[in-house]
Amino acid sequence: MDAVEFVLQNFTEMNKLWVRLQLQHQGPAQIREKREKERNELRDLVGKNLHVLSQIEGVDLEMYKDTVLPSVLEQVVNCKDELAQFYLMECIIQVFPDEYHLQTLETLLGACPQLQPTVDIKTVLSQLMDRLSNYAASSTEVLPEFLQVEAFTKLSTAIGRVIEAQVDMPIVGAIALHVSLLTFTLRVHPDRLDYVDQVLGSCVKKLYGKPKLDDNRATKQVVALLSAPLDKYNDIVTALTLSNYPRVMDHLDHETNKVMAMVIIQSIMKNNTCICTADKVEVLFELIKGLIMDLDGTTVDEVDEEDFNEEQNSVARLIHMFHNDESEEMFKIICTVTKHIMSGGPRRLPFTVPSLIFSALRLIRQLQGQDGDIVGEEVPTTPKKIFQLLNEVIEALSSVSSPELALKLYLQCAEAANDCDLEPVAYEFFTQAFVLYEEEIADSKAQVTAIHLIIGSLQRMNIFGVENRDTLTHKATGREREYQGNHSTSAPKYSAKLLKKPDQCRAVYACSHLFWVDDQDGIKDGERVLLCLKRALRIANAAQQMANAARGSSGPVTLFVEILNKYIYYFEKGNPQITSSTIQGLIELIMTEMQSDSASALPASDAFFTGTLRYIQFQKQKGGMLGEKYDPIKVSIPA
Repeated sequence: MDAVEFVLQNFTEMNKLWVRLQLQHQGPAQIREKREKERNELRDLVGKNLHVLSQIEGVDLEMYKDTVLPSVLEQVVNCKDELAQFYLMECIIQVFPDEYHLQTLETLLGACPQLQPTVDIKTVLSQLMDRLSNYAASSTEVLPEFLQVEAFTKLSTAIGRVIEAQVDMPIVGAIALHVSLLTFTLRVHPDRLDYVDQVLGSCVKKLYGKPKLDDNRATKQVVALLSAPLDKYNDIVTALTLSNYPRVMDHLDHETNKVMAMVIIQSIMKNNTCICTADKVEVLFELIKGLIMDLDGTTVDEVDEEDFNEEQNSVARLIHMFHNDESEEMFKIICTVTKHIMSGGPRRLPFTVPSLIFSALRLIRQLQGQDGDIVGEEVPTTPKKIFQLLNEVIEALSSVSSPELALKLYLQCAEAANDCDLEPVAYEFFTQAFVLYEEEIADSKAQVTAIHLIIGSLQRMNIFGVENRDTLTHKATGREREYQGNHSTSAPKYSAKLLKKPDQCRAVYACSHLFWVDDQDGIKDGERVLLCLKRALRIANAAQQMANAARGSSGPVTLFVEILNKYIYYFEKGNPQITSSTIQGLIELIMTEMQSDSASALPASDAFFTGTLRYIQFQKQKGGMLGEKYDPIKVSIPA
């Protein structure tokens, strides 16, 4: 006790001397430098007194609580000097054991509001909370002590009092205190989400009534505050249960809000987190609304295009993380996503709509076989109901200068309707695709891509009756009137109306697959297949003649070789209209074209033809049933 009293008295007197020296800062430069050196030396001695106190063997927790800490804090408060108060509070926190701080937390925190208003109390409290956090992380055995002394409640109350007492404290300082308290809470009480939400709510209260943060340091602190739960739990679903989380985000400026939204999405993708209820999706979209709509009057035209594309691609990937095995809840999720992304404006739709469509199609395939005729209090989710929603979404997309993408999605929906045995729905989607092709797609390259997509999708459809299939096939192929039956139409025949002859040729021979589907129950109309191939030959010949007239040479024979390969395909599939003599005649035609003076050689084209002839020769040598079919064909492979 004598030793403690002596050191305490020595501490008090030395501190008074140190404070007086700090007040004597006038005089010539040499004298000021000398006094500055003396003050620094004396400061170290003052701190040394506290260090000695912590090393005296008899200073246990009881003596520290009853004698040492009250005497030291009394001197700290009474000296009324901001530099001394800050330094001494730091020394107390650093030199005495963590368990002492925990057991005397109320006394130590009670001194904070009594310090000078200019003291950097946020740093002092942050250091205290960091030490206590590390103490809690050192061993799980000490965690009950934190609960026993109600550490969180005392720290939270102390921070509130300090912020109230220091009315001039910058907003960045107040937020920094909440960041430290949240870090402490997540380390000591990770299971108490109510504590976490309470810290966020306290921060919201401090920010209430203030404009959007424009202080760079303050926004960084808010981002740190919002990132802490994500880093701790590695699960955005936990953050979605915090009611004050989105309220804190509302105080960020538009750009920082987007940065935080990207952090949230990256956390979901990194941890492969599945969002499984519509309510959570609703909260999540509220958090990332800076990415899915224009805020504060900012338009997408003012945003860097590369950044914008990255943000929207992130949102598109996020949509695939929404899933629930129960169809009713999954449909609610899809409706929630639809509501939000449809408010995003025309420039965002091409990025986000495809993800929504394919997410809905995945649900539809889970529901295959349901027709929606179930009687009950509530109409269940059915494929037909989802298709109606998708039709509206794609229609909105087609009206914002994305007709090619809308056409692809219409065809995807048509194939899904085919799998669900919904012929009227599939027909409607094809109709919409055809309307887009006729009215919106003018670029020749886009037309070529679109017609091949239409043909490919139509070929895979097996649900259409004779009448509907004949109507759609006629639109795509432009068949002659004798094959139209009662379904003649004056609508454009897409394949035959393409701008370039080679494109016409390839589209027409691709249409041959509409009449020969290699399935057990697929259509096999050899006559119509032959008609398409003959028509393709006529177009190829016309293309040669046009090239000859324009350039003096008829060009390569690539189109003829491509058609020859189609003949071979159907010949092997057993089309009775395609005979060995037909193939022989086409081979001779190509040979003649290649030997003519007007033909221009093209290595790739020549190699293609040579490879085709070698294939025929290989099948002949191989023998078997297929070899016998090829046997009548005579081939002479050019050197």
